[in-house]
Amino acid sequence: MKSFLSVLSLVVGFSTLCQAQQPTAEEIIAGAKMSAILQQADLTGTMSNSKTKVNIALFLRNTDIQFQYWEGKDWKKFHMQMNDDKCRLLEMVNGKQQDFPTSSIALPIAGTDLTFEDLAMRFFYWKKPVLEGEERVGTHNCWKIRLNNPGVGGAYQVMYVWVHQKYGAFMKIEGFNREGKILKRFEVTDVMSIKSATGASVYTLKQMNVSALNPSNGRAVSLTKLIFEEPKMLAPKGPR
Repeated sequence: MKSFLSVLSLVVGFSTLCQAQQPTAEEIIAGAKMSAILQQADLTGTMSNSKTKVNIALFLRNTDIQFQYWEGKDWKKFHMQMNDDKCRLLEMVNGKQQDFPTSSIALPIAGTDLTFEDLAMRFFYWKKPVLEGEERVGTHNCWKIRLNNPGVGGAYQVMYVWVHQKYGAFMKIEGFNREGKILKRFEVTDVMSIKSATGASVYTLKQMNVSALNPSNGRAVSLTKLIFEEPKMLAPKGPR
């Protein structure tokens, strides 16, 4: 894996936050969120596993998250609004937004291992993160952060996030259900360099592997690869 790693949510820009010797959990998570540079970019790519390959597009503006995936002959379009511990998912139908059941945010998307809450990574918005210590992910020194679900929606009760100590980016995420059993693992496997609006190099997510795990023994039962193309830098936009 490349030594320069700075990845956020599914799209993450370079961060210098974690240069402090002992940042707080809030500072670490803030540094692993969307950077200003990639707030102005749309990402396109694919989700694929042994059975299917799906085209996707992702559009992030702070707590305004829009994504779409190709199914059949049409794009299925969604808009997720994050507000503290609440999440509202809207679906675009005939050019109009309508509520998507909160109970459905944990459903798999188009036969892959990613769900609606996975693609939006809404757990980054859960309050009161806890710093549990330091651990290595491969050869990288990371902070280990615990995030607790403040509500009852979604599949996860607890998320553990390993954040690179030098670059302030997540390296690995594991999600657990309400019985404390592991459900899913997210692992960054490749990054890419793009140019920011200022001309500086920014490292962002190119590929992430998402493994669905058997809660009874923690073994992987399936794997979906999330691969993004080089993003285009865009001017700010409102909801589509």
